[in-house]
Amino acid sequence: MEPPPAGALTRDCLIHIFTFLEAAELSRAARVSEAWNDAAESSWLWRKLCLVRWIFCSLSNVEDGVNSWKKYYIHRSKIEQHMASGCGAADYTCTTLRGHRGRITGLQYWSNPDNPFDTMNGKSVVCTTSTDCTLRAWSIQEGKQVWSTPVQEEHLVKLLTVPLQGLVITADSKGNIKAWNGRTGEELAVFATSCTICNLVAYSMDTQHCLIVGTGEGTLITLTIPNLNQISCLSLIDANPVDFLLVSPDHKYAIGGSKSNEAPTKVLRTECLMDGLDDDRLAADSLQINSCFTACWLPKASSRVVTMTKTNGVGVQKSIITFDLICQTRKNKIEIQGKQVGNFTYDDAGWNDILLEGHGINTIIIAHNTEMKLFSIDGVQLASYHEHKNTISGISVDPFRVVTASMDLSLRVYTWKRQPNRCLSLESNYHLLGGSHMRSRGFTNVVVDHGSIVGTVQTHDGKDVLKAYNFNV
Repeated sequence: MEPPPAGALTRDCLIHIFTFLEAAELSRAARVSEAWNDAAESSWLWRKLCLVRWIFCSLSNVEDGVNSWKKYYIHRSKIEQHMASGCGAADYTCTTLRGHRGRITGLQYWSNPDNPFDTMNGKSVVCTTSTDCTLRAWSIQEGKQVWSTPVQEEHLVKLLTVPLQGLVITADSKGNIKAWNGRTGEELAVFATSCTICNLVAYSMDTQHCLIVGTGEGTLITLTIPNLNQISCLSLIDANPVDFLLVSPDHKYAIGGSKSNEAPTKVLRTECLMDGLDDDRLAADSLQINSCFTACWLPKASSRVVTMTKTNGVGVQKSIITFDLICQTRKNKIEIQGKQVGNFTYDDAGWNDILLEGHGINTIIIAHNTEMKLFSIDGVQLASYHEHKNTISGISVDPFRVVTASMDLSLRVYTWKRQPNRCLSLESNYHLLGGSHMRSRGFTNVVVDHGSIVGTVQTHDGKDVLKAYNFNV
């Protein structure tokens, strides 16, 4: 390469200066001269812009070649603009996906929702279970079914996808748990129980991938993935169903509980589930939280849990208590301790249909009836939204947006915004309509990934459908 003219900046100097530019400024700088274009097209600069904007962007699926990171940035930015705008055909296509002949009981992405160019050649793929005894996979971009399992003997009542392992896990009404190949729908393994299955969650410990099953009898069954070999079976709640079961973002803790007043919620180390502890040891090693009927983790804090409890056992007033979990060793025994970092009361009638979600390290989302509210962990109300005319039946939260589903047959899309006072809030963007009430009752669930939104619609004839909104246009 020819040396630069006297007084001209070297390529390395230009690249250093260009690190202070935003994407639009960098594109303009590329038009100044051949030397500036060469520096502004640097893969390193565009990779830096991607990682600043999307910490969790899919590195493994971006080729380390010329313009690859730039193309990634431009493509993903365009999708986000479409999702923020939502102007009909200009920004998205809507497809009704039919095929199930019963109620849809589960809906999850099989493709990794965080990675735009991940599995299935960058396509968004969701899986559904139904009372028609089938598990199905659907391509959102192509608007069609990818595969369906043969009709099973019992209704499929629970669904869990494990995208990084390429797996789908289901449970039927008789307590049979099955693992499936997410690409083909091939059955891989089965584990039979005689229990009602209430919850399925997955976690990883070192190199071992595990499944925790919460039952209607209050037990936790831990199985290996994908072979579904039993590791342990422990009593979590005596004679009460495990109504909620969640694993912390760092996979070190699990919290499970029942909506019954009498049964305490318990937090335990997932490592204990691998050790085959007996019930007495589990009780000693767990942290108990009384009167808790639901909980959520704050995703950007590795072990910060938000609990909602009934004050004095009464359902009208609730306490929202946030704990940071820590482990301490005393007398050769590891104890879980919860350091309270937030506490406030929330007044509202009823508690069965409350939806609780977390965002970042200190933002709590509560949806109940037709209203959604944002709080900080110390009880400061950040915002309140009354966008729906009927009950909010589902909510999906990611680092960029919140989408609510309602029985008014609409989805509402919100975008996270940082206010001038640095408080976090949501900008209410637009509705996505699900069709006519002549045929449908309303939306019952919603999931979101980088470029699509999918909701389940409960129909009058009992043959539920999916409404898929593809913004990758």
